[in-house]
Amino acid sequence: MEGVGLSANNKQKQNQMLPNKTRGEFTRNQRKDSEGLSEAPDLEFEYSDADNWAVELSELYSYTEGPEFLLNRKCFEEDFHTHMPDQKWTKLDSVQHRAHAMRLLDGLDVIGREHRLKVARAILYMAQGTFGECSSEVEVQHWMRYNSFLLLDVGAFTALLELLNMEIDNSAACSSAVRKPAISLADSTDLRVLLNIMYLMVETIQSEEPTDSPEWRTIRETFKSELGSPLYNHEPVSVMLFGMVTKFCSGHAPHFPMKKVLLLLWKTILFTLGGFEQLQCSKVSKRAALGLPPLPEDSLCVVRSMRAASPPASASDLIEQQQRRARRDHKALIKQDNLDAFNEKDPYKADDTREEEEENDDNDNSMEAEPFPIERDEVMPPPIPHPPTERVCFPKGLPWAPKVREKDIEQFLESSRSKFIGYTLGNDTDTVVGLPRPIHESIKTLKQHKYVSIAEVQIAKEEEYQKTPLSGGEEELELCAIELLYQGILPSLPQYMIALLKILLAAAPTSKAKTDSINILADVLPEEMPTTVLQSMKLGVDVNRHKEIIVKAISAILLLLLKHFKLNHVYQFEYMAQHLVFANCIPLILKFFNQNIMSYITAKNSISALDFPHCVVHELPELTAESLEAGDNNQFCWRNLFSCINLLRILNKLTKWKHSRTMMLVVFKSAPILKRALKVKQAMMQLYVLKLLKVQTKYLGRQWRKSNMKTMSAIYQKVRHRLNDDWAYGNADLDARPWDFQAEECALRASIERFNSRRYDKSQSNPEFLPVDNCLQSVLGQRIDLPEDFQMNYDLWLEREVFSKPISWEELLQ
Repeated sequence: MEGVGLSANNKQKQNQMLPNKTRGEFTRNQRKDSEGLSEAPDLEFEYSDADNWAVELSELYSYTEGPEFLLNRKCFEEDFHTHMPDQKWTKLDSVQHRAHAMRLLDGLDVIGREHRLKVARAILYMAQGTFGECSSEVEVQHWMRYNSFLLLDVGAFTALLELLNMEIDNSAACSSAVRKPAISLADSTDLRVLLNIMYLMVETIQSEEPTDSPEWRTIRETFKSELGSPLYNHEPVSVMLFGMVTKFCSGHAPHFPMKKVLLLLWKTILFTLGGFEQLQCSKVSKRAALGLPPLPEDSLCVVRSMRAASPPASASDLIEQQQRRARRDHKALIKQDNLDAFNEKDPYKADDTREEEEENDDNDNSMEAEPFPIERDEVMPPPIPHPPTERVCFPKGLPWAPKVREKDIEQFLESSRSKFIGYTLGNDTDTVVGLPRPIHESIKTLKQHKYVSIAEVQIAKEEEYQKTPLSGGEEELELCAIELLYQGILPSLPQYMIALLKILLAAAPTSKAKTDSINILADVLPEEMPTTVLQSMKLGVDVNRHKEIIVKAISAILLLLLKHFKLNHVYQFEYMAQHLVFANCIPLILKFFNQNIMSYITAKNSISALDFPHCVVHELPELTAESLEAGDNNQFCWRNLFSCINLLRILNKLTKWKHSRTMMLVVFKSAPILKRALKVKQAMMQLYVLKLLKVQTKYLGRQWRKSNMKTMSAIYQKVRHRLNDDWAYGNADLDARPWDFQAEECALRASIERFNSRRYDKSQSNPEFLPVDNCLQSVLGQRIDLPEDFQMNYDLWLEREVFSKPISWEELLQ
């Protein structure tokens, strides 16, 4: 890959200094590098809820925390050998283990902060698998599982939560941190120890093993339901952690170790609500409960079986490319064909030269696109044969079953009726009288592929509740984990979304360091800054890794919440999505992708020798500048590819069927940025990029479509077809009139507010809808306490209001 900072002029000078033959080879190699990755094999990336257990454990700690492993061990062993001299933890029986764990828990109740921290470090050493007595990583992981279940069983998690609440409300620590000019690792010591233990317990207990005993399985299920219920401090644990995030972003607690808070929040949500496979199972069962037909396919299986797109050039393209290369060799300054000379900066300008295009491509942070490998001018070499892998082979055809909405059928019938008969019937989708036979067959085909989503059913039910609040009956509200979480975060949801996006912006590699931006490095910077080159390099790797892990956690949190809310109730999803859009989530994600995305995905910001548990079991090799530069041997960085796919999925969720938000993609010139992301040869990532390109294609103009025919064909091959969808043509869309955009968001907001007030705002219930007692006996039988002054003047009241007023009984009876 070419360096980011090399300007076009410098490259030209370098090129001129080379001899002719070398210059030709250099240019060819340069062109091959920039055209990149059509020759490279697909990235063998397995998308799942999280990376493997060992990696997720190692990402909890920054490399600057390394010396604390031995400190934790020392705290544990001092206490352990005082009570059990000449004993080893791994040699004791379960009764002794339990007794010592309970003794340690009692030590957390002391007033002295220093003593309490020592006890917390001893408990952390237990959660870390008492590694001092282990000889291999497998053994450390075995004792981590055993000790975590033991600690949970004796009530450690509740005690830790109480301590965490105390630390969150510690105003002295907060005010001290606010006044400090530079915050370091030492400021967050107490919080880090508590969050480390809690994270290790959640991460260890949630991962199931076939060898787990029935007792452990029961403990896991109980822990899962407790975490998602408002048992601790009258709110789910996730809500408490969200509160920490907003307090940190408001500037009142800059010493909070944000990476650990976000990782614990992510794993708590993942554990209590379930991951992507559980979501798919819940979707299937919910559709069955609502009486809807089953899903046409399992989307996870389909996506995992797809291969990345890299179609060969056609014969006409090859001839045209050879002619163009001959013209370039003769230095003929002839303008290119409109098809290939498309300047991504201006969708309506088609007279840019190839030389300018190459210069633009070299600047990785510019808004121009680097063409997708399949759209370059050069003749593609024959693809390298891939080794046979176990993948599902699709029959010839498309990977997805087509879908049609009820609205699409209505529109098709309305246009057909007005064309052939001259009248319309509103929402009638059954009457086909007077329409020609081909229209009958079209309607039959459309109805065969009709898909009714859970969201449509939920919206229809909500409309019914709003229309008939009295006769509609009571809604059966299942208080599952996601419902309890929504109720918990509902009052402050806008602030939570803004806080998460603020941290995401600070952690994005494209962000510039600003004085007013939040400092997310409180739990990675050492007290004493590095003095040698090696220490500086190590800290640089640590800081980059720290930011990548934060992006990974936030992207996973947002995606999980959006998916779970959408399944639980579509208006819960819309409420969260709308606040993300209001907080500028769409331009933020586009800003994130406006970088050299291949460099981000292949980044080597990790030092495997310093990862836990490797660093506590094996001797630490001598680190050198060369070994740090080399990084690991992985083809790509799992967490960065995972983050990119999550962010693309979030962008898809925010923009799907929302024309106003689709236009935001167009206005922010997302097409070149997204096209550059297609260079990553990973099928799932390409699919979500192509989906985002598909929704805005009709607004990009004919010239863009002509210049990007290979991207268009990739969309046809990879993305689900919506019958009657004219995405590839620039026809005016009735739902996409520019003056309706604001109205669309306002109408959605009104629907969300009606839903939230009906379901959750009991204080605002309309008094007219309250039940009325119409029984004469019960009304007259009620005891009513009259005021004293009325009782004293009762005779006067009778005289004035009853006896002195003439009453015409005949009129009353009539």
